[in-house]
Amino acid sequence: MASSTRPSNKRASAKRASAKRASAKRAAKPAAAASAPSFVLHGRRGRRHTSENVSSVSSTRQTAKTVPGIERADGAEIAAILQRRLVAYVDLSLTLKHVHWNVVGPAFIGVHEMLDPQYAAVQLMVDGTAERIATLGSSPNGLPGSVASTRGWDDYELGRADVQSHLAALDLVYDGVIESARGELDQLEELDAITHDMVVAQIAQLEQFQWFVRAHLEDAAGGTVAMGEKTELGAATKAARAARR
Repeated sequence: MASSTRPSNKRASAKRASAKRASAKRAAKPAAAASAPSFVLHGRRGRRHTSENVSSVSSTRQTAKTVPGIERADGAEIAAILQRRLVAYVDLSLTLKHVHWNVVGPAFIGVHEMLDPQYAAVQLMVDGTAERIATLGSSPNGLPGSVASTRGWDDYELGRADVQSHLAALDLVYDGVIESARGELDQLEELDAITHDMVVAQIAQLEQFQWFVRAHLEDAAGGTVAMGEKTELGAATKAARAARR
C-alpha cells in the first residue's frame, strides 16, 4: 500500500530530468554574465573592451607598405613626427575655441569673430596631418586621452578674461606651437620633401594667425604689452595691467 502513494518510476524520472534542466539554466546565467560584462552608454548597452576583443579587431601597428619611394622605417619615423604635430594642432584648436567662448570686454566681438577662421584652419591642419599619418601606414591618434597623456604642456590657464589678457596668453600658445613645428623641419627635409612642404605651409599660416593676435598687443615702437613673460597667466596679468593705465 505504501508504494501506491509514490509516483511511478516514469514520472519520477521525468521530474528529475526537468529539475536538472532548470538547474543547468540557472548555473548558465551567471557564467554568461561573467563572460560578457555589459554597460550602458548614452542609452545603449554594449560590452566592455578587453585586450583580447580589441586586439582581434584593431591594430596600431605600421602597415607592411608605406608610400612609394620611402622605406618602411622612414615612413614610421615621419608618422611619429606628424603625430606630435597632430597632438599640438588638436590642443591648439580646442584652445582657440575656449578663448572664442571666454573672451569678454569692449573689443569682444572683433576677437570673437577673428578666432573662428583660425579654428577652422587649424581643424583642416588636424585632418590633413592625420590623413598623412595614415597615408604613410601608421595609425593617427587624436583621442582626448592620447592628446592629454602625450603632450608636454599643461592646459591653457585662463577662463573668462578680457581681450588683452586672452590675446597675450594666446600669443604664447602660438609661440610654443610654431617653435615646436619649426624644430621638426630639418629632420622632415631629410626624410620626405612632401611632408616637409606640408608642415612648412602649416607654419606659414600659423605665423600669420599669430601676427593677427600680436597686432592687438603691440605699440607703435613694436614692443608688446606682455614682452618677456614666459607663462600664459603672467602674460595675461601684465597685459591687463597695461590696459588699465
